[in-house]
Amino acid sequence: MKAATAKLPTGFGRLWTAQTVSSLGDGVTHAALPLLAFTLTRDPLALAVVTAASTLPWLLFGILGGALVDRWDRRSTMWVADTVRAVLLAIPAVAAGLDLLSIPLLAAVAFLLGLGGLFFDTAATAYLPDLLSRDPAQLERANSRLRGAQTAMSGFAGPPAGSALLALGRAVPLVADAASFALSALLVRTLPAMPRPVPEARESLLKQARAGASYVFRNQLLLGLALRPAVGNIAFLAVETVLVLFAHERLGIGAYGFGLLLTAEAAGGLLGAAVASQLGRRLGTGTALTCTAAIEGLAILGLASASNAYVAGLALAVCGAAMGATMVLGPSLRQAIVPGHLMGRVASTSRMLAMCAAPVGAFVGGWLATAYDIRTPLYTAAALLLTMTAVTASMTNNRRVEAALRVAAPAEETDRDGAPTPA
Repeated sequence: MKAATAKLPTGFGRLWTAQTVSSLGDGVTHAALPLLAFTLTRDPLALAVVTAASTLPWLLFGILGGALVDRWDRRSTMWVADTVRAVLLAIPAVAAGLDLLSIPLLAAVAFLLGLGGLFFDTAATAYLPDLLSRDPAQLERANSRLRGAQTAMSGFAGPPAGSALLALGRAVPLVADAASFALSALLVRTLPAMPRPVPEARESLLKQARAGASYVFRNQLLLGLALRPAVGNIAFLAVETVLVLFAHERLGIGAYGFGLLLTAEAAGGLLGAAVASQLGRRLGTGTALTCTAAIEGLAILGLASASNAYVAGLALAVCGAAMGATMVLGPSLRQAIVPGHLMGRVASTSRMLAMCAAPVGAFVGGWLATAYDIRTPLYTAAALLLTMTAVTASMTNNRRVEAALRVAAPAEETDRDGAPTPA
């Protein structure tokens, strides 16, 4: 209880502020880039290229990026990544002012911004456990605040702000996002320095990347934590792909009502992130993760069965709450049990699995809706989530979690050969 109520260090406040400001800028750009592309072309393929470009770095360089972060100073990696992203956004801003914008330019900028995000997010994930001395309760509180701020800024405030700023001029939202990255870089630069990762035996970057991936796949607890967002992304993208059609054809709502559905899901996410720590303390982290996974599946089942917008909105809010809690508890546990010198690789491997799964879900959702019925992807997603819950329940149960937490501190000091801690 004392650990759960202890005050978070001052350095966390600066990191939280930096990521909040950066998330607001991300939300602005998330809305502005597709709208900018839309002013240049109506070609769906070209628009898809701009949208997909930001995810490609995770697919192409996810594990290698984690290996580099495990070699570099994490604080420096974060502020350099944000500085580079601020400079990158100046390029399309100037091009917009000179009327030189193009789809290839926007796609290239989106790709490089995604690459910068890969390094920043991985370094931040690896830096936080060191800042909080790997205390599980502190990590849950910190991740709850970070997740809540990210949802509020990138989900609620950022997109409408990006649309409004675009009305003032094509360069305005880009300049605003560049300013957010610059401010974030300045704040991160003031964070306390942490010891650099302990050097490993001289190995190639590729070999170290493989060692990080192997650490995840050979550890039952970490594998279970990685499978949930990966399988979840297949399910959720299958739903997202057809959600607008489902809302229009089956629920009879238009663009405004669809926006309210998404807002309900985001509001649920805020609530879930806020109560995640209490849920973990009451049920145990393993049981809490199993419960939230089951709730996600049942909520999607409720969405598939919904006959009106109110029931659908409630289902999405419940699903969002379960997802919000999961995205606090899972990463917090991973940060508490993974040795610091492997944290970047483990985090990036887990994130890459989730990112690779997303396009599979989008394809499956579109195919099922075309071949069968608009509700079929939703029922399939619910079945997939509930099956995943049953499969991973024993992999992430309280017994495994408690055992991993007990050995985490000595493992951090003594395990330098990349062998996984027994779970």
